[in-house]
Amino acid sequence: MKRLVAVALVLVFAGLATAAQAADDPTGTWKWSVTFNNQTREMTLKLKLDGDKLTGAMVGRNNQETAIEEASFKEGGISFKVTRERNGQKFTTKYSGKLSGDTIKGKTESERDGQVRSRDWEAKRSK
Repeated sequence: MKRLVAVALVLVFAGLATAAQAADDPTGTWKWSVTFNNQTREMTLKLKLDGDKLTGAMVGRNNQETAIEEASFKEGGISFKVTRERNGQKFTTKYSGKLSGDTIKGKTESERDGQVRSRDWEAKRSK
């Protein structure tokens, strides 16, 4: 009986450790919405953490993926940038935030017409 209880405790603690690791890992698909000029657009981000290397892509129109650049993830802090091209012009948006469970909250910064614009960003892990 003692062995059975010991095995059960080991399995419970192993499960808790795995859940904690998953909560500290940004790997997955993240979704949020952004409103520009009274139009709301659903955004999708795919992230993968391999060791200490973070990679991923933003999913745009027609499911076209744009790779993220200069990505980092350390102690729950996440940052990366995305550069897109539209009508021959490049636009870069910088993302930074803090991972907490299945939520990333932070700020985005983009420059347009010489002005830096900042907005809040909150993404939820898609299940």
